[in-house]
Amino acid sequence: MTERVYFTSDELTLNAQVVSCTAQEDGRFRVTLDRTLFHPQGGGQLADRGSIAGVQVEEVINIEGDVAHIVGRHIPVGAVEIAIDPETRALHARLHSAGHLIACVGQSLGWLPSKGHHWPGECRVVFERQSDSEPLTGEVVEEAVNALIELDAPRHLSNQEGVRSVCFGTLPLHGCGGTHVASTGVVGRIKVLKFKEKKGLLSVHYDVAQ
Repeated sequence: MTERVYFTSDELTLNAQVVSCTAQEDGRFRVTLDRTLFHPQGGGQLADRGSIAGVQVEEVINIEGDVAHIVGRHIPVGAVEIAIDPETRALHARLHSAGHLIACVGQSLGWLPSKGHHWPGECRVVFERQSDSEPLTGEVVEEAVNALIELDAPRHLSNQEGVRSVCFGTLPLHGCGGTHVASTGVVGRIKVLKFKEKKGLLSVHYDVAQ
């Protein structure tokens, strides 16, 4: 099983070992590493971009609980350097972290966060109304989240019984396998783009300053 180094490290380069490189039906190759910095697509977040031994990684996906790196040509078994594209990682981490802050604000007002989608250009957090849910508006969410960002609260990681959780400052921990900024100030200001409630579900669409 590949060690997911990105769970605990923000490094963008790493020496690793190619465990196997298997030809796929589409002519590409599936690379398995002993450890990786690549976040695979899933959990509401797109995959990292980058390279293995200078070969561009075209997809990173979860297959049977392990990380599969899909490349266009064969990479021999053995020692390699892997490198993550810094701009893509930074954007994905900012968007995902912003989603967590929005979830925390809604939860503090009695709304249950049930889904997060953090792809560039289509980010949203979905809440379920509860019996004790307080009134919520896009302006309230935006102001509260930007206040948390201005605090520049540090990220905290926890891994208990195999479950990785993330929080910022004294906010509640949320189970998450995604990448996140080191502190809330790195997110930059957020903007609520759309705020819609239908059949007890509240969707908060957002973006971060570019």
